[in-house]
Amino acid sequence: MHTIRRGKSFLTSMRGGLTMKSLAMSALMLCSTILAGCIDLESAVNPRAELQAYPLFIQEGETITLDARDSDAVEGVITDFEWDFGNGQTADTVVGFTSYTYDRFGVYTVTLTVKNSVGGEDQVSSTIVVNGAPVLNLTVPDSIKAGESALLDASGSFDPEGKELMYSWDLDWSVDSDKDGDNRNDADAITPTVLLPTNNSGTKRGSVTVSDGDGATDYLSFEIEISTRTFEVEWKTKEITMDRDGYLDQGTSWEESINPGVEGRILAFYAVLELDQELGPQDNFTLELSIPNDGYSKSAKTQGGNITANETSKAEMDRYAINPTGEDGTYTADSAEEVLALLLEKPGFRTAQGEWEWTIFAQQADPDPLIEGFPDPDPGNDWTLQVVIEIQIPVLTEVAV
Repeated sequence: MHTIRRGKSFLTSMRGGLTMKSLAMSALMLCSTILAGCIDLESAVNPRAELQAYPLFIQEGETITLDARDSDAVEGVITDFEWDFGNGQTADTVVGFTSYTYDRFGVYTVTLTVKNSVGGEDQVSSTIVVNGAPVLNLTVPDSIKAGESALLDASGSFDPEGKELMYSWDLDWSVDSDKDGDNRNDADAITPTVLLPTNNSGTKRGSVTVSDGDGATDYLSFEIEISTRTFEVEWKTKEITMDRDGYLDQGTSWEESINPGVEGRILAFYAVLELDQELGPQDNFTLELSIPNDGYSKSAKTQGGNITANETSKAEMDRYAINPTGEDGTYTADSAEEVLALLLEKPGFRTAQGEWEWTIFAQQADPDPLIEGFPDPDPGNDWTLQVVIEIQIPVLTEVAV
């Protein structure tokens, strides 16, 4: 019985020890809970930031759109969107949507901080590339004279990021060289410099565009005043001589064309056809001149000379005061050729211009045999022709004004 009592006391004692330990554990847990409430050991719940930025590649002066409306508060509500645009500029919004314009090239990191009402925050970033616009430097002459070439120079242009530039010149807005209906978008040249020839006075307008190949361009138009040129004109007289000779049988002819008025204004001419002196009756030749441009024609027959006086048979023709004589003076025009055309092609001053067609026809070569009844040893005749044409030539000297 003693033994049993001891055993009962031991069990009772064990149960009592476990009860006290459980109570101690419960007390400790309760105390921990109370202390945690007292010192606010709960951590804040962070929101989840979402950002869509577009476009990610833009040109200087263009605007990007920033959309954070898919961000989640997770707990509570979102109270603030803080934007850092990566260039020292910031902004705060209450809605997750904004835009921003970049005025200078570079690579920028946009950072968004999202905050919620329980004190949490989250960040997200996106990279924006801003392409720099090329800088177009253009030099052109303010004025030149017709016939001169204008140097258009855009070689001083540059890209701030060091890219190689491409050039496109529309050299004349009055012409649609690519036939697309737009006079101001032609690509007449693609080099940094252009030597632009001019033919006519007036105002020449055009443009040049430079591009960096990544969508950035710069554009300038230009205007050049093209003035007329001034020429002093002095008329000088010149004689053109045409000497020909030959032999013609009876019934044959000789022909030749000349153009004596190419370089000047024709004033007069004199022509003489002369036959070799022969014994017996003189031969009969005819000299003819035709100027088709004027519808002019003239002919002359040889007349027998005095044999005893050693005169030969000849035909003569002439014409004087064909055109008015030139007057010295000063003229303005786009070119020397224009002045010459004005002087030489002026109506009423271009008579006898064009081809002159000369013809000699042997109508009759009388027989003159050495012995009566024998064949004529000379069935034709030798001849000489001399033509002297007087012309006036305008001599042009360009003068500076």
